[in-house]
Amino acid sequence: MTALGLELPEPLPPFGEYVPAVRSGGQLWVGGHFGTRPDGSIHTGTVGIDVTATQAQDAARSAALHLLSTIRAELGSLDRVAQVVRVDGVVNSAPDFTGQTGVIDAASRVLVDVFGDRGRHARLAVGVAALPGDLILEITAVVEVYDEHLVG
Repeated sequence: MTALGLELPEPLPPFGEYVPAVRSGGQLWVGGHFGTRPDGSIHTGTVGIDVTATQAQDAARSAALHLLSTIRAELGSLDRVAQVVRVDGVVNSAPDFTGQTGVIDAASRVLVDVFGDRGRHARLAVGVAALPGDLILEITAVVEVYDEHLVG
C-alpha cells in the first residue's frame, strides 16, 4: 500500500444497528462505507448542486480506503482477498447529474491499484435523491476470501 502512496485509515465504527462486514462461506460482504477528509470530517453534500464531480471522486477514493480498512480488520490481511467480486455505489445526486459512473470509478481504481486483476469487479453505480447524514456517497463490496488453510 505504501508503494502506491496509499494509507489505510482506522476502520469506521458502525453508525447504527449493524456490523461493518459479514463472512458467509468463502465471501465477505462489506456494508456501506463513505469518505472522510484528512481532518476526519465526512464528505457531505449533493453532487451537481454543492459538490463537484471531482470532489465526489475524492470522497469515493476515501470510501474505498475505508472499505479496505474494514476488510483488513475482518480478515487480518488484505492478502486474504482472492477477488473483489462486486462493488455497489450510490451517489447523492442532483436530478440532472448523470456522472455517477465516473464518480464510483474513483473507488474502483483504488481497488484495482491495490489488488491488480483481483480488484476488477462487477459493479452498480446509481444516483439517489438523498443519503443518511447528507453523505455524498456510499459503497459496498463483496469479496471472495482465500481459504485460511491455503494462505501462509
